[in-house]
Amino acid sequence: MTWKQGSRVSTRGPRFRGDDRTSMKIHEYQGKQLLRKFKVPVPDGKVAFSVDEAFQIAKEIGGAVVVKAQIHAGGRGKGGGVKVCKNADEAKAAAEKILGMNLITHQTGPEGRIVKKILVEKASEIAEELYLGMVLDRSTARVTVMTSREGGVEIEEVAKRSPEKIIKLAIDPDNGLTEKDGKDLGGKLGLKGSLVDEFTKFVAGLYKVYIECDASLAEINPLIITKDQKILALDAKINLDDNALYRHEDLAEFRDLGEEDPAEVEAKKYDLSYVNLDGSIGCMVNGAGLAMATMDIIKLFGGEPANFLDVGGAATKENVSQAFKIILSDSKVKSILINIFGGIVKCDLVAGGIVAAAKDVGVKIPLVVRLQGTNMKEGREIISASGLNIISAETLDEAAKEAVSLAD
Repeated sequence: MTWKQGSRVSTRGPRFRGDDRTSMKIHEYQGKQLLRKFKVPVPDGKVAFSVDEAFQIAKEIGGAVVVKAQIHAGGRGKGGGVKVCKNADEAKAAAEKILGMNLITHQTGPEGRIVKKILVEKASEIAEELYLGMVLDRSTARVTVMTSREGGVEIEEVAKRSPEKIIKLAIDPDNGLTEKDGKDLGGKLGLKGSLVDEFTKFVAGLYKVYIECDASLAEINPLIITKDQKILALDAKINLDDNALYRHEDLAEFRDLGEEDPAEVEAKKYDLSYVNLDGSIGCMVNGAGLAMATMDIIKLFGGEPANFLDVGGAATKENVSQAFKIILSDSKVKSILINIFGGIVKCDLVAGGIVAAAKDVGVKIPLVVRLQGTNMKEGREIISASGLNIISAETLDEAAKEAVSLAD
C-alpha cells in the first residue's frame, strides 16, 4: 500500500495551516466527490440547489439526515448553517431556512455569505471524533500528515492549548505513504484492532487524493468513528494548487467564482497576483519579495497594508492600469503606495499606466510613488508632467512613512 509522490509534489503549498490564499477552495460536497472517487468512506449524500431537491434527496436517503450550507468558510454550524433532521419533512423545513440565508461565521467576516446550495447527507451515529489533515510543510519540502484525537475543534486551538496532542509525520517523497506509516499513526492515536486497519486505509486514500489531485490542503475535521466501528469523513476541506489546474480540467470546473473575492477574480484576468487584506494602505509592487518587504515596512511605520499586489516582472501598461483600478475599488484604502524597481518591467511603462489609470478613475486619495531602476528618470518625468497630485519618493522608508501618514 504505497503511493509515491515523485515529481508531482507542489512547492507552492501553504506556508502554514489554513493559508488558503495560494489555492483554489472547493466546497465540502465537491471534496467528498473526490474522496468517493478514491474510495475514501464518506456518508451518503447529494448537493441540492432548491428546497424541493433537498426534500427528494432526504426521502431517497431515508431516516435522519443532516442539511449543511455550502460556502467557502468554516464555522457553519455555529452560524446556523448545519441542521440535523429526523426525516425528510424536517429536512425540507431546514432547507427553507438555510437556502438564501446570509450565513455569518468567524471566517466570512461580518458581511457573511449567501447560501446558494446545501449538502443533504445521511446522519451518522458518532462514537468519537478525530482530526486528520495533510499539508505541504515548506520547511521540510515534504507532505506532512497531522492527526489528533481532538476532532471537531480548530486545529490551531489544539496547537495552542495542547500541542502534544497533535501527531505529525513527514512523508518521505521517495517512498510515499506506506502501510507502516498508517499503522504507526493509528497506533499513536490509541486505536485498536480493526480500527487500525480502517484508519490505515483511510489515510492511504486521503494521501492518494492529495497527490493525484495536486492538493495544497486536505483536512478531515471531524474524522469520525461510528458506533458500529466504521471510520467516515464527516467533513472535508480540500484546497487545490491553482498552478496545477492545467492538468486537471475536471477539477478546474469545481471553481465557484461566486465564493471568491470579486477583486481577486478580476486580478486573475490580467495575470496579477492580488490578495485583499484588512488595512488602509493600498500597495502595488513588482515582484513578490519586494511586495512582502513593502508590506513589512508599512507595518514597521505603524500602518496596515490593504492588499498584496504584484504586477509581475513582465507587466504591460494595461496590467498596471488594471492593478491601479483594483486597488481603488477597495473602499478601505486611504492612501496608495506604489513601489517599483525597474528591471524587466521599466519604470516609464509603469508610470504611464499609473497616470492613465489615475486620469481614468479619478484619484481622490493620496498617492505615493517610488520608482527605482531602469528608466526611473523617464518614469518620474511622466508622473511630474501628468499634472496629478502624486507624491514622489526616492527611498522606500520615505515612501512608507509618507503613505502611513497620509492614511491617518
